[in-house]
Amino acid sequence: MSTTSALDSFLDKWRDRWPEWEVAGRFVPADRQRATLAWFALLQEFEDIMNIAGDPLPADAKLAWWQQELRDWSGRRSRHPLGRVLEPVVAPWAQLAESLPAMQEARAQPLSLEGALAVLQPFAEAVVAVEAALFGRARAANARAVAVQWLSTRAASAGAAAAPAGVNVEAWRGQLLAQWPRKAALALPHRVWSRMARLRLAREHQGQPAWAPPLQQLWHAWRAASGGA
Repeated sequence: MSTTSALDSFLDKWRDRWPEWEVAGRFVPADRQRATLAWFALLQEFEDIMNIAGDPLPADAKLAWWQQELRDWSGRRSRHPLGRVLEPVVAPWAQLAESLPAMQEARAQPLSLEGALAVLQPFAEAVVAVEAALFGRARAANARAVAVQWLSTRAASAGAAAAPAGVNVEAWRGQLLAQWPRKAALALPHRVWSRMARLRLAREHQGQPAWAPPLQQLWHAWRAASGGA
């Protein structure tokens, strides 16, 4: 497989999981589209490691590989197709590498919402630090919004096991929504993605299909891109 086709396979895997991006992605400037998709595809690799079902050993081995790969990006020694796009950006890749064990810790059933958020906080802080370099955001970002987004993906994958004991899935969704601002202080591409992810969770909490109609996607994406609530 060529480097180009290998890269496309990772980008397509992310697009398949987020069909809303066909609408929402139009609000990301054209010159940031490629880096945005590569970055989100990379984050999806970590999400999949967190949400592994069954034997965790292969996923843990993959996590260790990614830690070394990210450390090597600082020395311009990428081996992964996504690195061909992302590695040229001077970013705190090593910080992201050091935060990845949170994906393993997040598999355990949390004791509380605050405990679950605390587990993911170092990872979320690394994400917003990389995005500051990748997308040129000078203002402080809301790492907590990223942690909440990751908990929502965990809930979608693990169901009740993602929530503290005695908290059902519906109540857990409600707790996550209460912590997840519509107007998340994030770099523009992630702000739009965060809004789409929050919209999915809100619709599920209301007993609706997760994927919103295109016009609703368009409105929420526009509000996110413009900085509105």
